Amino acid sequence: MAEAKSEVLQGTLDLMVLRALAVLGPLHGYGIARRLEQISGDLLQLNEGTVYTALVRLQQAGWISSEWGASENNRRARYYSITKAGRRQLARETESWERIAGVIDRLLKLQSEE
Repeated sequence: MAEAKSEVLQGTLDLMVLRALAVLGPLHGYGIARRLEQISGDLLQLNEGTVYTALVRLQQAGWISSEWGASENNRRARYYSITKAGRRQLARETESWERIAGVIDRLLKLQSEE
């Protein structure tokens, strides 16, 4: 049976976009969505509209910047880059995620007291 694709957990898309831009460098919105799906082993399903909404939110917060450029197929595309403030936010969100993931891991390993 094929594994079902997962929806992105609320609040994690910003973290994933910031991390992708920090590691992979400038990308356009479609490229970000496809790279995140690829990195997840196609377990995540990303709607471009959701990604573009996150990009607008991240840019308004000052965590990413954008500029126009040419895509791989010579089309005009907006390329997004992480800013210095975005790197600080990425560090904060990474720390928070690791803390929450640790709590969930401990909860999943709980044994019955029976």
